[in-house]
Amino acid sequence: MTEKKYYKGSTDGKQPLTGDPLAGIADAYDLIVIGSGLAGLTAANVIGRAGKRVLLLEQHYNYGGMATWFKRSGGHVFDISLHGFPIGMKKTCRKYWSQEIADSIVQLEGVRFSNPQFDFETTFDRADFTEKLVEHFGIECTKVEEFFSHLRAMNFYDDNTETTGELFERFFPGRNDVHRLLMEPISYANGSSLDDEAITYGIVFSNFMSKGVYTFEGGTDLLIRKMKQELVKNGVDLCSRVQVDRVLIENGRAVGVEALGRRIKSGAVLSNASIPGTALQLVGEEHFDADWIAGLRAVRVNNSSTQVYMGIRDGETLPWVTDLLFTSTRETFDSASLCDLHGESRTFSFYYPKTRPGTDRYTVVSSMNAHHTDWNALTDEEYELEKQKLAETTVAALEHYVPGISAKIDHLEVSTPRTFEFYTLHPAGASFGTKFEGLPFSMNLHEQIPGLFHAGSVGIIMSGWLGAANYGVIQANKVDAWLHSLQEVSA
Repeated sequence: MTEKKYYKGSTDGKQPLTGDPLAGIADAYDLIVIGSGLAGLTAANVIGRAGKRVLLLEQHYNYGGMATWFKRSGGHVFDISLHGFPIGMKKTCRKYWSQEIADSIVQLEGVRFSNPQFDFETTFDRADFTEKLVEHFGIECTKVEEFFSHLRAMNFYDDNTETTGELFERFFPGRNDVHRLLMEPISYANGSSLDDEAITYGIVFSNFMSKGVYTFEGGTDLLIRKMKQELVKNGVDLCSRVQVDRVLIENGRAVGVEALGRRIKSGAVLSNASIPGTALQLVGEEHFDADWIAGLRAVRVNNSSTQVYMGIRDGETLPWVTDLLFTSTRETFDSASLCDLHGESRTFSFYYPKTRPGTDRYTVVSSMNAHHTDWNALTDEEYELEKQKLAETTVAALEHYVPGISAKIDHLEVSTPRTFEFYTLHPAGASFGTKFEGLPFSMNLHEQIPGLFHAGSVGIIMSGWLGAANYGVIQANKVDAWLHSLQEVSA
């Protein structure tokens, strides 16, 4: 009897591999993209639109990386990541995707903070944050303006070792409540802490301060469907359920990939997998300089997260609370505690029917930052108990804002760092890639292996939907220049 092979990325891990996911693809391409996070998708679209032949391979059954979704019985559709990004996503989508996609990006109606130190609604932009800092927290307006101007001048090429905690103390000394307002939402957006470089905070915060928080109207499933349509229109070949085994290296140069026992040649390879996984697993350290590998091994992987998905029974409704709720019962702010296994802080994303026009369904997703080590050390029995405890404490916390909601929930599901690791193959289930020191290894991978490029969530500032998409564009431009150089040599 022949042993069945299973898709690791299937909904239950038990769907048999039938047919050939690579059937019909060519033997050679200008570019092969490994992974379909927003960086990989955007890079593929940029190069495909330039008239090059592109193949995109994704090991999961869904595209989008962390920007994806899943469905459950009862008509539930759950978005994985928090539904919030800066307005810059609108310009990026218009320029590198389509006007139709850009037109579906709309501003969230409400962002709320609720904790023992303050409780208020905000439009989450510079004008409103200035008003809050001056009127609610009593900070001098000139100091607030100086702070914003300082952040706005930052860029990721700066050689600045100041930490975010040191930055806050310089502008707002001893103001733990102000630090909480400024830091807590960014920690959820990219995993950064007060101990990380200030630059990793400043750029992301400034992007949000432009005009607030936005989302994609119609849900992540509609966004990815429209992106796939655009990719196909631009001649990109898409293959899901294909896990790449290795990047082919000949004469020190990347010349294609091997997947499902098949060798596919290409002029360039762009990996949207993790940078450690790309170099150490897909390529192999023997192809790199020893010092470079030693440096890469020292790069810290960022933290992961847990999410609790709450599906509201068909026919039930929820009152308006807000779109995005940053809540905590912790008396004072401690950024390290945001990753505690039994933490007191969580973010609720409320999905009303307006999120997916044409439906009348409601869902709520809770997110908490987390350490993979806390969850990975548990036995299977302990793991299930901790998941149950997380679900129960999350619903109890939500009851404070929506009394009676527990009776309206008919689907309750928990994901952990182990879940993210299984479905995304990210080391330690990292939700936000590597720490800042990983950025040069990603950006300059092609200097070690010509023809091999990387685009993904690295260095914190590249995390989030906008950062990922823009990073895909940055690396696509390098790929395009490389492909042109190959044409000149062959001519």
